[in-house]
Amino acid sequence: MKQDIHPEYGPVVFRDRTGNLTFMTKSTLVNDPRYTETITWEDGNEYKLIDVDTSSASHPFYTGKRTVLDTAGQVSKFEARYGKRKKN
Repeated sequence: MKQDIHPEYGPVVFRDRTGNLTFMTKSTLVNDPRYTETITWEDGNEYKLIDVDTSSASHPFYTGKRTVLDTAGQVSKFEARYGKRKKN
């Protein structure tokens, strides 16, 4: 690996406000100037806090609250609007 070309990699805390979940992991955002807020984690140390819009706690795929598309209804709407295609 080349020296001095890679971003710093360290522990940060991600917070999903929608799902009320915080988790610590490593990221290259550890020194990103856009994120200035910090949080004291369970181990007593202070880490950079990064808010996210969606995580496994709030994403519909993981929570089981996803909506099922009415594909039959969509097909019938399309056929009503444009008609069925005739085969030659």
